[in-house]
Amino acid sequence: RRSGYFARCTSGATLDWPLSAANARRMAQQTLVGREIVGGAAEGRVLYADTGLSFWGGCDPQTGVIVDHTHPLHNECVCGRVLAIPNGRGSCTGSQVVLELLLNGVAPAALLLRTPDVILSLGVIVAEELFGHSIPIVSLGDSFDRLEAHTHAAVAGSTVICGAGPLPPAPRSFSTADERLAASALQLEPEERAMLAGERGRAARVAMRVVARAAEVCDAERLLRISQAHIDGCTYIGPGGLRFARELVALGGRVAVPTTLNSNSVDRRRWRAMGVPASLGEPSEALGQAYLDLGASLSFTCSPYLLPSAPRLGEHVAWGESNAVVFANSVLGARTLKYADYLDICAALVGRAPAAGAHLDEHRHATLVLDASALVAAGLPAASADAFWPTLGYACGNLAQTRVPALTGIAHLRPTRDELKAFAAAFGTSGAAALFHIVGVTPEAADLQTALGAAGSGEGVETLRLSPEHFASAWRTLDSGAPSSGGHDDGGNCGDGGGGGGGGGSGGGDCSGVDLVALGNPHLSFSEVESLAAMVGGGGGAKHRDVRVIATLSRFVLEQAEAAGHALTLSEFGVEFINDTCWCMLGDVVPFPPIQSARTLITNSGKYAHYAPGLVNRSGFKVRYSGLAGCVAAARTGRAPPRPPFLAALRGCASVAGLGRALLRRGGSTGRI
Repeated sequence: RRSGYFARCTSGATLDWPLSAANARRMAQQTLVGREIVGGAAEGRVLYADTGLSFWGGCDPQTGVIVDHTHPLHNECVCGRVLAIPNGRGSCTGSQVVLELLLNGVAPAALLLRTPDVILSLGVIVAEELFGHSIPIVSLGDSFDRLEAHTHAAVAGSTVICGAGPLPPAPRSFSTADERLAASALQLEPEERAMLAGERGRAARVAMRVVARAAEVCDAERLLRISQAHIDGCTYIGPGGLRFARELVALGGRVAVPTTLNSNSVDRRRWRAMGVPASLGEPSEALGQAYLDLGASLSFTCSPYLLPSAPRLGEHVAWGESNAVVFANSVLGARTLKYADYLDICAALVGRAPAAGAHLDEHRHATLVLDASALVAAGLPAASADAFWPTLGYACGNLAQTRVPALTGIAHLRPTRDELKAFAAAFGTSGAAALFHIVGVTPEAADLQTALGAAGSGEGVETLRLSPEHFASAWRTLDSGAPSSGGHDDGGNCGDGGGGGGGGGSGGGDCSGVDLVALGNPHLSFSEVESLAAMVGGGGGAKHRDVRVIATLSRFVLEQAEAAGHALTLSEFGVEFINDTCWCMLGDVVPFPPIQSARTLITNSGKYAHYAPGLVNRSGFKVRYSGLAGCVAAARTGRAPPRPPFLAALRGCASVAGLGRALLRRGGSTGRI
């Protein structure tokens, strides 16, 4: 190939000898045909990864740079590239980021996927429907893996031509949204057709059109009625989301079902006193108000399952917020997709949702078995204490990706609801599936056969034995600010600065120093507040003077904590409370003075430990991870606790994320949503 005098042509084309550069490119080209999710034509250099990406917390909406420190494309820029990723993962707010990328002119030229992804598609659908911006999206199925060998791609409709150099534009033939809807299997009831025709108002027409297009992406044949909604789109990412919400208000929109709101980007009662700039605090407050004007209740919590309105077993709801979706499906047994931002409020306005994914029995059954008995045999539940469940959830999400897992071998541990809450949040962060089963624990997994449904025999369902190495890999990923080798903990060098930090804080680059303890992601429950109060009030010593301890929780839970006296105990220790927002909203997007001044924070949240390095995209900033007891110890001493000894014993293990990608490539993806 290098000399130009040897080539093998499998296409049947006649090539000149010696082989010209043009003919070499022709021979190397491949034409892939997939499924057209959003129509359009584009060409550009391929940016490929075999790992799903959460656009929220993973891609900067202002620059298009990938900031997820765990992702293979970290620090790459998506702007103008043909972005090839197998699927989205993590946050439902990815659709908001996609919209902002488009409006800011830094979006990919096209998006190529292995499986259809409603969250990523919704950002483009809303941009197309309301703002006149769009990019093509194609789902390629098993052909997706062929993209890895190519540097350039040209996209038109369902066709992708890929090769080793710049390509001529593909034939500009693609369908419109109306043509795809007309050709889909979706059948609407008379009332739904009336809404789509604008007979129930302009806002209902816009909302029904978005819901119908999402249903087409999901391959839904019908819509179903929902009993409630939870809106993730009230988080301020940029002006596009505010324009969208205000447009719905201006069109006369009003929710058709009881609707709660996820965390806003600011504490609405105190953001000015907290030092949040008006340039960000005011639009954040305005966004929350727009959703209140649409008829949503004043809840502003990322833990809606803690509210009295939490859904029951079998209830169909339209919930956004990844941790809430996973908890509702898995622990409550309610039924919801991972509703993308914008789709959630549209479903609330029309009271309908696509009959697809986790709404349907056939998509709730496990398609992967994860045997965790080896973790128990190794003593990891005791060795990692209350950090066991979020660490396990993070490992399982990475391994499962789009598949619904059934975990075995841990029912006897009898996890509490708070432990399942921590598991669900971490699982929803690293994976793309909307639910999990723990055999003998969760309501739809009384036994393995029940969890597997039609595949109850287990035949054809892959079983993976979770190893201590998987668990250790997940812990190390979450504890990203820990030293890398030797010395304190199971590592020594800090990376930036080095040196000692004395008795508290993270001054001088000391990798074990801590100056901020971040609790409440997702929002703390009353029982978590109760446990925290018992820890700090137990006579173990005062809080270190240089450490701030900040907990985020809903107004509802704070009122409960105040009535029980726990809030007073925590305040006397030095814990500060924030309502209406949570840690995942407090970073470089909405500057928060404690984060701006901090060098090192510690958290017990698997979700926040994953997202924080990208959300606080600042040189020298470090994130440490521990259980709640370790966080309290850090608050008292100003230093991160030593890492558990099992990490040193399991040094050098393979990446759990890498194994998850390998499993998907070997066995394919059976999950649709």
